[in-house]
Amino acid sequence: MTTPARGGKRPRVSAEGPQTQLSQQSSPGLWGQLVAETFGLDSVVEGHSQVSPSSSRAVFLVDMADERLPETSLAPGKRLEPVHLHGVHDTSVHLCLPAARGAELTELGWSQPHQYEDYGTEFMIYGPRTEAELEIVLSIIVESLSFARHGSIRTH
Repeated sequence: MTTPARGGKRPRVSAEGPQTQLSQQSSPGLWGQLVAETFGLDSVVEGHSQVSPSSSRAVFLVDMADERLPETSLAPGKRLEPVHLHGVHDTSVHLCLPAARGAELTELGWSQPHQYEDYGTEFMIYGPRTEAELEIVLSIIVESLSFARHGSIRTH
């Protein structure tokens, strides 16, 4: 999958936990669209994050509660949580991806490593600023769900 570079400077992000996007947040409308489209994906259900503030929304797989590999979950050893969306005041996404893919997205300006990473597979994806960015962020979420299901990214 070819992902274009993200335009502009990176947003400011908190230096202390919880990791929070401090600038360039999505508009409330775009954030709401991100939430709606994420939970409109096949075989996912919304839940309370096991590791993030209460304003965050966990993305759980309907048919897979246990992780195949601990590096595919933001909450290793608990219910599989490959992705969570942060609240409307933050709008970033935390998710798991293969380390090489996450590094590529970081180089392209879409992400940065999670400040509390355990496996090198945990990343913060910046909140989308435009409809075009929304589509890219959604595609990255789909990649993360594939990584959780298969231990790799499948494109079809």
